[in-house]
Amino acid sequence: MNLKLHKPLCVFDLETTGTNIGKDRIVEICILKINPDASRESKTWRVNPEMPIPKQCSEIHGIYDEDVKDAPTFRDIASKIMELLAGSDLGGFNSNRFDVPLLAEELLRVGVDFDLSKFKLVDAQTVFHKKEPRNLGAAYQFYCGKTLENAHSAEADVMATFEVLDAQVGKYDDIPNEIAGLSEYSFHNKNADLAGFIGYNDQQEEIFNFGKYKGQVVKTVFQKDLGYFGWLQNAEFPLYTKKIFTKIQLSKLSGKF
Repeated sequence: MNLKLHKPLCVFDLETTGTNIGKDRIVEICILKINPDASRESKTWRVNPEMPIPKQCSEIHGIYDEDVKDAPTFRDIASKIMELLAGSDLGGFNSNRFDVPLLAEELLRVGVDFDLSKFKLVDAQTVFHKKEPRNLGAAYQFYCGKTLENAHSAEADVMATFEVLDAQVGKYDDIPNEIAGLSEYSFHNKNADLAGFIGYNDQQEEIFNFGKYKGQVVKTVFQKDLGYFGWLQNAEFPLYTKKIFTKIQLSKLSGKF
């Protein structure tokens, strides 16, 4: 194994009802946990999303309403997922932009707190796009010399993603093989939230990445526009984004800047 792990790495993949982080739901999740001694375990759950799966999504991942009607809901398996993720870093393919934010939404929705600061995030797609701009199937062929069979199955995708990530570290001598450095390399732009609504300025202060206050410091805006925080909480933003806004607002009220 080329990756140098100081703690377990959980590579995971989601199949979902769509791509809207705030509204869509998980229908399948696979987690592959790789330990520093290279031992590994994996777990796959089919999930009842408690909403219809759009036909166009089912045609991509092959999971239909009938397949998950008797499956556990996300609430039923949330504690098992967190137990598997505990003490680990997180990896995936396009995971920083999609899988991690959507998983965080599902966890927060059922009352399980997800604290991004506890995890290093590594995205094999970002490494791939920086080095060889293509998709997972092409990455698997390029780095591993294999054809990705049963693509868009969570298990096939997560196994391929780990092999690609491990092969990337072995191929390029100018990228780190430890998770902390690889996590930094995986980010295009570092944001305060998972969906990219809140960024940082050069002073590492949270700023708005959208709207009429784009580029302005969040805590300063909350001071001068008292109603904006309330509007944000009632608008259709992801729960994790609202959590960060609330954290900033509470620090402002307590005077901890």
